[in-house]
Amino acid sequence: MRIDWTALPESVTTEVAERVGGLHVAPATTGDHAEIAATVTGTNGKVFVKAAHTDFGVRSLRFELRVSEAVSGPHSPAVVWHFEAAGWLVVGFEHCEGPHADLSPGSPDLALLEDVLAVLGETPAPDAPLFSPKARLGFEHPSMDGDTLVHTDLGPANLIVTPNGLRIVDWAMATKAAPWVELAMLTPWLISAGHTPEQADQWLARHRVWQSTDPEVLDYFATRNAEKWASKAAGSTAAWMHDLAGWTSQWSAFRN
Repeated sequence: MRIDWTALPESVTTEVAERVGGLHVAPATTGDHAEIAATVTGTNGKVFVKAAHTDFGVRSLRFELRVSEAVSGPHSPAVVWHFEAAGWLVVGFEHCEGPHADLSPGSPDLALLEDVLAVLGETPAPDAPLFSPKARLGFEHPSMDGDTLVHTDLGPANLIVTPNGLRIVDWAMATKAAPWVELAMLTPWLISAGHTPEQADQWLARHRVWQSTDPEVLDYFATRNAEKWASKAAGSTAAWMHDLAGWTSQWSAFRN
């Protein structure tokens, strides 16, 4: 759950200010994985800062820190610094300047995403304690297992179009899996952006790993993922859960 920057102890904000060269804070407007997330600007430039102090929050942020340090390549922001103080874990990430990606049909950002997916599909999982497909998704299939780095949450909020290309942020749910799993988990976001399930499938079919995956496996994934989100939405009033339940249901109905 996101909380306000003012919750940080003075010892923490002072150290952040010393590292950044100032303390002009702009809270993040999307996402809720980190307890605190904000762009901090100073004389040394901009840094995207995440911080946590609860047991769960610290474990999650420490996981993201380890994965981010292990991930190499031009498509993920670097870890600039990190420290612990007054019971808080604080991480400064390279700031990515630009709008979130537009995944609607015909958007030029889809070509940028296609290039990034090609790179990710051939990126071995780093030596870090990544999620397994079952731990990440709640269901499993032998075909989901693999040795590829899978981000698993490539919604527009985690895709930033910078002057240097598309950058992927928030590696808090990184998974070691077969590369087609990344594409399957992208489907709801394509539908949310205006693709019909058929259009989403056609776009994904441009990727070799999608073409080589057994259609029955994709049907199984679509069904189980829709069942998972339907169950989650049934017990929640969160609009985003109901949105995901709707999008995954559309894809499952198309596949089956």
